[in-house]
Amino acid sequence: MEHKFSGMARTQGSSMVRDILKLTQGTDVLSLAGGLPADAFFPIEAVAKAYERVFRLGGTTALQYGLTEGYIPLRERLAAIMSSQGISVTRDNIIMTTGSQQTIDLVSRVLLDPQDTVLVESPTYLAALQVFNSYGANIVSVDTDSNGMQLDDLEAKIKKHQPKFVYVIPTFSNPAGSVWSMERRTGVVELCRKYGTLIFEDDPYGRLKFDENLNFPSLFSIDQQLGGDSHVMYTSTFSKTVAPGVRSGWLVADQAIVVKVANAKQSADLHSSSIDQRALNELLDFFDLDGHIRTVSAEYHTRMLRLTSLMKERQWEGITWNDALGGMFMWVTLPEGFRSDRLLQLAIEEGVAFVPGQVFYADLSGSNHMRINFTHTDPSLLPKAVDRLDRALKMYTEESVVKSVR
Repeated sequence: MEHKFSGMARTQGSSMVRDILKLTQGTDVLSLAGGLPADAFFPIEAVAKAYERVFRLGGTTALQYGLTEGYIPLRERLAAIMSSQGISVTRDNIIMTTGSQQTIDLVSRVLLDPQDTVLVESPTYLAALQVFNSYGANIVSVDTDSNGMQLDDLEAKIKKHQPKFVYVIPTFSNPAGSVWSMERRTGVVELCRKYGTLIFEDDPYGRLKFDENLNFPSLFSIDQQLGGDSHVMYTSTFSKTVAPGVRSGWLVADQAIVVKVANAKQSADLHSSSIDQRALNELLDFFDLDGHIRTVSAEYHTRMLRLTSLMKERQWEGITWNDALGGMFMWVTLPEGFRSDRLLQLAIEEGVAFVPGQVFYADLSGSNHMRINFTHTDPSLLPKAVDRLDRALKMYTEESVVKSVR
């Protein structure tokens, strides 16, 4: 029969990243595509011990329904963690979510009406674009460079569009892996305060920094230091620091926003997994998460340096990339006229995958860019991955020459 899907379902497509992951599962394709942490560094024994403690200490309550806002001891612990990062909040400013991806959906649900404008970086997180599109938002890109949003363009677009919020990933951004300068962080906060515009700060990668001496203050903390009403919503997750399978993220916001998000969450899933939240709280009671993050970050730095070294050896003409200071991604710029979506087809034939750049742009521009993940592939396989990518680039160049001759 013909199904009469909703307008949202008819316009909502699948994620290219998820499609690539599905395509490479169970094959010999080396994936540099997905934003996956390194499996080998998951704290399996500690997580297992945490769950065992939940059932031993929590009894039947661990299997019962919980509060929509989340497990109180974990929210209180998160408030303390936020305090160490310069964010002063209480548990009433925090709601637990099923990963920060759900946070993006719930915030959109309570703030966006069809045709409301959201300002985003250029490029920005693909799955956020999908969420905003699903709610019928008008997505407008702000000119962005390696230091962050360009302030003159941001101000002009705030004046023109009066957006509901500005969505940003200022620290080790997805996909570009860039870090905003202090000037841009402060400037964006001051502009949004000037015009009464909310900022939605997404920070899944901020703790994965390669130099412990570097400090990247959150926009939330900058806003708090300026005093007055709160203009920033902040979300983060345990997916990149503990494990994605735990599916636990959180939102920090003004209490009025938290209440509305809680109401929306009740109609979505009542509450996120109580067992997972209790296990996380137990884990944080005995596990050195800070030490674990330092170990993982050091490994990711080593993998990034190994990958860039192999790429430099190839001396690819006209191809550049950023040397990340943290996070999980490199942003590669191909020569003008290159189409990374076509290059991906050739790369998969050769046995390697990445994400083409245009999917990270609201207007689908940026076809001569691609995102490469350096955290998941085993370092021993990186030479093979670069060899395969090199072959794909040579095939693309030869194909282009043939077309130009014709």
